[in-house]
Amino acid sequence: MSTKAQEVALDKALVARFKAGDESAFEEMVSRYWDRIYAMVHKLLRNTQDAEEVTQDAFIRAHRGLENFRGDSSFSTWLYQIATNLARNRYWYWWRRKRDKSVSFDQPIAAESSTTLAEVFPAEVESPEDITITNEFKDRVAAAMDLLNEKHREALVLRNVRNLTYEEIADELQISIGTVKSRIARARESLREKMGNELL
Repeated sequence: MSTKAQEVALDKALVARFKAGDESAFEEMVSRYWDRIYAMVHKLLRNTQDAEEVTQDAFIRAHRGLENFRGDSSFSTWLYQIATNLARNRYWYWWRRKRDKSVSFDQPIAAESSTTLAEVFPAEVESPEDITITNEFKDRVAAAMDLLNEKHREALVLRNVRNLTYEEIADELQISIGTVKSRIARARESLREKMGNELL
């Protein structure tokens, strides 16, 4: 049996296990495909943060849709298609907003000058109303975080609050990197559901 055939056979077995209620099968899928999906998405978007978010979204979509996955194509082909579509959507979303033509406020205003745009334009000061809205939003996020499964909340805090890498989180929690990625993706999905459209 070729390597490709072995991969397809293993994917089929993992899909069957997941459909039978074995959540750890999905964690294995995340471990098997995370790096490959991330690399492909990063090549398309050329931005680390966007690539990470799209990769997580791809696995969230896969998790939601796997129950209805019929196997007309291989699991890997299906997953790559989801990720490619999300990456294209993200690219065109930013392209329409001329993201690639944005200007850094840290760059000099002229080649012969060290004065930056940030020094020329006054800093935007938050109004009391802006501060109130920001604080209310933070409170809603905190309340939604409290409703998360404890393991998911813990992984999300380590990633988004303490800014740990996946490897550091895996070491701290004594779990695999695939499990870390899966928990964070599931936590973000849960948080989105609890917050409605506010986090989209």
